Order: sequence, then C-alpha cells, then structure tokens
Amino acid sequence: MVIETYGADETFALGERIGRNAQKGEVYCLNGDLGTGKTVFTQGFAKGLGIQGPVNSPTFTILQQYDDGRLPLYHFDVYRIGDVEEMEEIGYEDCFYGEGVSLIEWAGLIEEILPEHVITIRIEKDTEKGFDYRKITVEGKNEDFRD
Repeated sequence: MVIETYGADETFALGERIGRNAQKGEVYCLNGDLGTGKTVFTQGFAKGLGIQGPVNSPTFTILQQYDDGRLPLYHFDVYRIGDVEEMEEIGYEDCFYGEGVSLIEWAGLIEEILPEHVITIRIEKDTEKGFDYRKITVEGKNEDFRD
C-alpha cells in the first residue's frame, strides 16, 4: 500500500492510525533517508498507542522504551550500531518477541536478526511534488490506512 502525505501533520496522522491498529508482537521496520520524517511518523505511532509523553529518536541510546500506552513501545534507532552483537547486549529478543510493539528506524542495518514476519514502512521524499511531500509505502500489514 502506498500513501502520499503533503505535510508533517499528515505523516503524523498516518503514524497515529497505524499505531492505533498495532498488535502485540508486531515489528515495524521504518526506513528512509535522513530528514524524511521517520521521527514525526514515530511520534504519531506512539500517540496511536496512547503514549502521552515526548517521543524522540534514540540515536545515541539505540533503544527507548515507552510503557504508558496500551502496549509497550520499543523504539530502536540502529543508525549508529557498529555490530549486530550490540543488539544482543541490549536484549532485542525480549522486545521483538515480548508483550509490546517494536519500531526500528534504519532496520535494514540489522536484517539478519529481524523476525520472519515484519511490517516494512518506507518514507521517501520527492521535491518535485513539494518540500513536504512524502511517499509512504507500507508492506506486510493488510489494513488500508488511507482516510
């Protein structure tokens, strides 16, 4: 499924809709270049789970856990990961196969340890369609999140 958004508010709203439908044990792989809106999408996703506090990208800590929603959110940013073994040190398996939902920014860097079934979300810019335009492709989830 491909969804087009034309501003950060629409990208946030899409994340929120997907977060509302997220289920225990799902792993979301969020890919896109720097500045495409991965953090904005994640903030909406967290709101959809009922998380009230601020949500920021855990670039330097790799994992940020939020427990105040209807499901725990394990938010990974693996951009700076040097080796997949670092994921073992932080206990990624407890997150991927636990009671919550995992959302992984830059998931392509750890493909070899991802579960067999993941939901992949790719966010792309196209400046010819506008500075705030985003093409968001969702694969691995059957729902249609368009308004």
